[in-house]
Amino acid sequence: MKHIRLIDVTLRDGMHAISHSLSAEQMAGIARRLDEAGVTTVEIGHGDGIGGSSLQYGFAKSTDREYFAAVSQALKNCKLDVLLIPGIGTIEDLKVAMEYNAHTVRVATHVTEADVAEQHINFAKKHGLEAIGFLMMSHMASVEKVVEQAKLMESYGSDVVYVTDSGGAMVPGEVKEKIAAVKAAVKVPVGFHGHNNLGLAVGNSLAAIEAGATLIDGSVRGLGAGAGNTQLEVLAAVLAKMGYETGINLYKLMDVGQEVIDPLLHRPQVISNDALVIGYAGAYGSFLLHARRAAEKFGVDSRDILMELGRRKTVGGQEDLIIDVAIELSNQRRQGAV
Repeated sequence: MKHIRLIDVTLRDGMHAISHSLSAEQMAGIARRLDEAGVTTVEIGHGDGIGGSSLQYGFAKSTDREYFAAVSQALKNCKLDVLLIPGIGTIEDLKVAMEYNAHTVRVATHVTEADVAEQHINFAKKHGLEAIGFLMMSHMASVEKVVEQAKLMESYGSDVVYVTDSGGAMVPGEVKEKIAAVKAAVKVPVGFHGHNNLGLAVGNSLAAIEAGATLIDGSVRGLGAGAGNTQLEVLAAVLAKMGYETGINLYKLMDVGQEVIDPLLHRPQVISNDALVIGYAGAYGSFLLHARRAAEKFGVDSRDILMELGRRKTVGGQEDLIIDVAIELSNQRRQGAV
């Protein structure tokens, strides 16, 4: 039977959807349930990865160390995974995760900036971690550029290279083309991380698998930035029907969604107007809540903010531009009314 490795990002990407409000105890409780459901790798922490809890990205309810300590005690079989975005997280932050038996680190860069990941991947491999090169906003680059950057990630020592649709902006044909090209160019396994802003997260994940991806990300109830991630329990069910082995106990995973995740939601994880615009414009998924707050503060339409961010090809780390764009739109609106 064909095997697909599913990596759960409920407790990291999902934090974007709930303003990073999980306590260490809550995170540990969910992690325990995911472990019992057969999830083999769980990514935890602030939505923007280790070191992300800050004024710019939003403060988390607990510290990285508190999350690691609680979750590491809760896991029996599942491997602990962290995300590191160079410039937000540091090697010193990674060392803290290692104290609590972190198994995997995903070093995430913009799709054209893999070179900033070299020292972090080298450090991870030197210390026995699984290192995954994570190319964010892959819709913003050509097939040739994605392949070039994937080969760089591999050359630094990545055990896996990911094509990442951070804005939920890709369609199945594009996913298939880019995954197939990367698969042909590197010797390491290839993964895919999707968002659901265009309603295509599961479809794009299947297109990635068809093109050769063997690792796929998902989250329970699709909890994540923008319109959320590939809904893990749905993907697990679909893959089971297609004859793939994932190790997931579907009923137990569904129960995590109904009994634990649903009560936490500030609002249903749906494709709202703002989330749809993120996918349409190709803006960064985690801009959604920031854009809503700026729109309310300056009396403009959040969709206009997100469309302008897409036009400017903004990426994670440029959250300060959201306020600038909102001010510009507000001024334009006032001048038009004069």
